[in-house]
Amino acid sequence: MTAGTRVWGLAGAALIAVLAGCGALSPPAQSAGAGGSQSGSSQSAVPSPTSLPYNMSGLLDPTGGKFFGVEAQGAPSLAPVASFAASVGKKPDLVGQYLAWNSSFDAKAVDAAWSYGALYYIAWEPYGTTAQAIADGQSDGYISRFASAVRALNLPVAISFGHEMNGNWYPWGTDQTSAAQFVAAWRHIHNLFIQAGASNVIWVWNPNVINGVPQVGLRPYWPGDSYVDWVGITGYFPSSGEETFASLYEPTMAEVKQFTTKPIIIAETSVETGPSETQAARSLVAGVKRRPGVLGFIWFDFNKAGADWQVESRPAVRAAVAAGVAGLQLIDPKR
Repeated sequence: MTAGTRVWGLAGAALIAVLAGCGALSPPAQSAGAGGSQSGSSQSAVPSPTSLPYNMSGLLDPTGGKFFGVEAQGAPSLAPVASFAASVGKKPDLVGQYLAWNSSFDAKAVDAAWSYGALYYIAWEPYGTTAQAIADGQSDGYISRFASAVRALNLPVAISFGHEMNGNWYPWGTDQTSAAQFVAAWRHIHNLFIQAGASNVIWVWNPNVINGVPQVGLRPYWPGDSYVDWVGITGYFPSSGEETFASLYEPTMAEVKQFTTKPIIIAETSVETGPSETQAARSLVAGVKRRPGVLGFIWFDFNKAGADWQVESRPAVRAAVAAGVAGLQLIDPKR
């Protein structure tokens, strides 16, 4: 997780501290972005699957409920997820993890989340490489092994590659990667998954809210409807002033709707500690409830570099979130 432009209004010094603490300024060997999860650099061989591909029709554009997700510090262990669930009185139906490039696909984590009743969501972070190198095929072996492992497990997995590409705080962002390079890398990865038969993936294209980066258009970064299943939006409620769901997310949603009708999920969010934290938490949940085209939200439950985004440690925020999700009908990923 990075702050600053996302939580625009933070002072510059605080921004640098949060960026460094969350991985955006750290070398890839030391960080897997916000989650910091990095497995071995080689993907073990997997047998060729013999079962039919998982039927994804009920998950690509689900109805009748919402996703209440969490990206918890300590993933892929489910212990922090259980702690989060106990705190707000509701089990999440989506569990997220940040995964650094060249890390192995964690089939056990996906299976454990599925048994828990949650869809597994991977924010795949291409540290230690470039979008151009990926598009040129330099990671084909790794990607193909990863895709084969996904297919072999044959459970639904949501994957977001290079989240917040329209910001400049990640190596795959605007300072080091062009829109054309990002799109080429995305399509190349997607094609390798199709070649491996890994159709059990929900592809999530995840820009940052445009409020802090209005000069960066989103359309050039769009890989195309045939390469994306969901649109994810990252956006945090800042302490610098009162923010609502509408003011934070709707400008981005309006721009996205100019080029696609794919369903939207708030892919990474939380509420910064401050005088408006309770109102912000209420607005987040209420905004998701009221909008049929919004699939749900994923709460960033981390405490890093002096920035506490967790619900467990903040009674007012916890109470607001708990009250909001108490009557929220959730999607059953297994239906």
